[in-house]
Amino acid sequence: MPDWLQAGGWGLLAGSALLLGALLGYFTPVPRRVIASIMAFGAGVLLSAVSFELIAEAHDQGGLGPTAIGAAGGALAYTGANVLLARRGARHRKRSGEQPSEQEQPGSGSAIAVGALLDGVPESVVIGASLLAGGAVSLVTVVAVFLSNVPEGLSSAAGMRQAGRTRRYVFTLWAGIALISGASSLAGYTLLGGAPPEVLAAITALAAGAILAMITDTMVPEAFEDAHLLVGLITVAGFLTAFALSHA
Repeated sequence: MPDWLQAGGWGLLAGSALLLGALLGYFTPVPRRVIASIMAFGAGVLLSAVSFELIAEAHDQGGLGPTAIGAAGGALAYTGANVLLARRGARHRKRSGEQPSEQEQPGSGSAIAVGALLDGVPESVVIGASLLAGGAVSLVTVVAVFLSNVPEGLSSAAGMRQAGRTRRYVFTLWAGIALISGASSLAGYTLLGGAPPEVLAAITALAAGAILAMITDTMVPEAFEDAHLLVGLITVAGFLTAFALSHA
């Protein structure tokens, strides 16, 4: 199978977890405490992947300078776009109980859709770019993104249902995001092929910075919205799960 097709397939696989989570969140009455626990686990998984896969790989490829510049740029870009989306009703797009309805804030549905894209594209680009390093995808990154996407889709779909959004809207959105995840992974492979190591390092770190900003802005608040005494432990369990995969 051509590498470019593998890149798209891995991105699509990781993105499909959003649709799986959305199915669970929309049709299953999952208690909010359970959603918080699942989100905490997903946040821990992504934190580990950012630390031991993305940032570490970027540093090995290009050194501290490109890594720091890329990570800061990714965080700034994500935060700036997120501020604009928050003003249009997408502030709580991953929350299971605080999303505004279209009647409460017209245009919030479109803002939530764009916000979902903003959250998912950096992860997918990194999956595709990981094939450039050694001819094989970073399985840890794929697994980490997949595991974190399930609670993201679950929590967000539950919130969309409570806000009165239609079934068609919810599943068209997440199916579309899954397809775009595959396309973004393919783009990460095809557009970055032949790039100097410093450029690859900066792009990888840029995605890492955006993902880290997303974790703290959207996933962690949902995880601790209905916090119980085990949430911190669950987050560490997710972190150690991804850490173990990276060293398996």
